[in-house]
Amino acid sequence: MYGPMNGPKTIGGKEEGLTRAIGISINRWQPANVLKALATGLIDSVQVVYNIFDQAPEDELFPECQRRNIAVIARVPFDEGSLTDTLTAGTTWPAGDFRNIYFQPENLRNTLERVAGLRPALPKGMTMPELALRHILQHPAVATVIPGMRKLKNVEANLRASDGQQLTDGVMSELRRHRWDRWIDIP
Repeated sequence: MYGPMNGPKTIGGKEEGLTRAIGISINRWQPANVLKALATGLIDSVQVVYNIFDQAPEDELFPECQRRNIAVIARVPFDEGSLTDTLTAGTTWPAGDFRNIYFQPENLRNTLERVAGLRPALPKGMTMPELALRHILQHPAVATVIPGMRKLKNVEANLRASDGQQLTDGVMSELRRHRWDRWIDIP
């Protein structure tokens, strides 16, 4: 970026010391769209949807972030709630909740099938949310994750999942098989 009379400038006042870091949040469907922005050298962190089902960021985005030392912030770790393993075919949400649009009947049905297919991969004694968080935190490109937490017990469980214990190579290999490259038609 160029200032009117004084040559190259960075965005957000980094050059002037007004901003320490600049992040960018990208959509879930095309995580590689941000690669040109990363090439500018101006971006310090990228927030992206990443979970057991949404593994597309591993293809191009994560390697580029690692190469450029750009932090990755993983969001939607529980796939809008499906990876908490608490949704059913009869699950409903309050009026105005995005999940009413996201989990249209066909997507909810397909999602529940995917979650059911994932259950056999759960290590003994581990919950689905713990598996989801450990999967994300185990990727070396990920700096942090933003899980939704509505109750104290969720906060405590999510914190326990950040203890650094690794999933086995076998479990990680199995989780790769649950990648779901999908496109949801949201009106």
